[in-house]
Amino acid sequence: MTAPRSNNDHVFYRSPKKFYPTAERAEGVYIYDTAGKRYLDGSGGAVVVGIGHGVKEIADAMIKQAGRIAFAHGSQFTTQAAVDLAAKLVQFSPAGLTRVYFLSGGSEAIETAMKLARQYQVERGKLSKYKVISRWTSYHGNTLGALALGGHTGRRRHYLPLMQHTPHIAPAYCYRCPFGATPENCSLECALDLEKTILYEGPDSVSAFMAEPIVGATAGALVPRDGYFQKIREICDRYDVLFIADEVMTGMGRTGRNFGVDHWNVVPDMIVVGKGLSSGYTPIYTVIVKEAIHAAIKEGSGVFVHGHTYSQNPLSSAIACAVLDYLVKHDLVSRSARMGDYLLKVLQGLFHHEFVGDIRGRGLFAGIEFVKDRKAKATFDPKLKLNALIGSRAFQKGLITYPGGGGADGVNGDHLLLAPPLIITEKEIDLMVSILDETFAEIAKELGKV
Repeated sequence: MTAPRSNNDHVFYRSPKKFYPTAERAEGVYIYDTAGKRYLDGSGGAVVVGIGHGVKEIADAMIKQAGRIAFAHGSQFTTQAAVDLAAKLVQFSPAGLTRVYFLSGGSEAIETAMKLARQYQVERGKLSKYKVISRWTSYHGNTLGALALGGHTGRRRHYLPLMQHTPHIAPAYCYRCPFGATPENCSLECALDLEKTILYEGPDSVSAFMAEPIVGATAGALVPRDGYFQKIREICDRYDVLFIADEVMTGMGRTGRNFGVDHWNVVPDMIVVGKGLSSGYTPIYTVIVKEAIHAAIKEGSGVFVHGHTYSQNPLSSAIACAVLDYLVKHDLVSRSARMGDYLLKVLQGLFHHEFVGDIRGRGLFAGIEFVKDRKAKATFDPKLKLNALIGSRAFQKGLITYPGGGGADGVNGDHLLLAPPLIITEKEIDLMVSILDETFAEIAKELGKV
């Protein structure tokens, strides 16, 4: 939908031709625009809002901390808010992850993890280990370093001349297995591809491997089969490679566990955390690392050569503390697991639409993949932009989703990602799925797929 903008609107929008309604207020799982229209936030924005909109306790924490101190630079001071948040995050994390580095953006946090991995290897005298291996069909951020690790052609292609080459391996994409395997004959070839690539690149050159426990933006909640991350951990240990879990989307209870890797009882060397950490109330991200990484730097050069202006910001730290307290107090991680089971159950009813190829997910993190031919898993022409058509139609009906394309091969493929606030009720899930059902029926009819 497009519409002329007023002459006093000087915002550089992500899509300059698109019309954006003006959000005025939000409460619970709903956002309201200035025209009074209500939208069910079925994606938590961009998989951000976990505890819901308009929580009074968080606003109170903001005001209280702002009245004390809102900014102190991390190279000059620490603050009690930062100390408290670090302690809470360590308690929330898998055992062994004991140090927290603060950032203000997701791409910053990803690149911080890359630099931490490199400096850790240097401090240990492993000067040749610098490469970070990642996966195709992945997303790790939009700055050039993070984009280089990402495995989504559409996001990368304009900027390839600016990016350093990084090795990529096959995704854990059971619906479209890159090795032609089925669950019955799978030998975890996608995990073994990491070992193959480490050997090709040379183990002495590989610093780390990064992956999303459950892939989000680029393919819509790809869940690996059991054994995958256990094998990844084993391979990383064998070749002295750090395992970095990108939990920006999957962390903080989103998948029904504290962190996505917890589903497989695997402990990474670093976890990158964001989005749900503040539930959208402030920009704050962290990298949580094992003590050995911190110790190597402390006992080596003594300085991590890195930092950002808003790292360790006291106001953001206090807000995130309040969010984490709320998450724990109301047991929203367990709630995500329960409501996620209900969501995946009722989503199964959408299979009566012929273009629904796969429905998957864990907790309140679910994906729907669309296909032109269900048997052949054939994709729609990307020029059709089916995912955007569906997302836009649902939005018109008052449901916010997270549409995406290119999951099948970097260019082809359409999906919707669903990630409502963890406070959502069964009744609100029913409403969400009802709107999707209506939307799919209309789009199918327009495509001649009735």
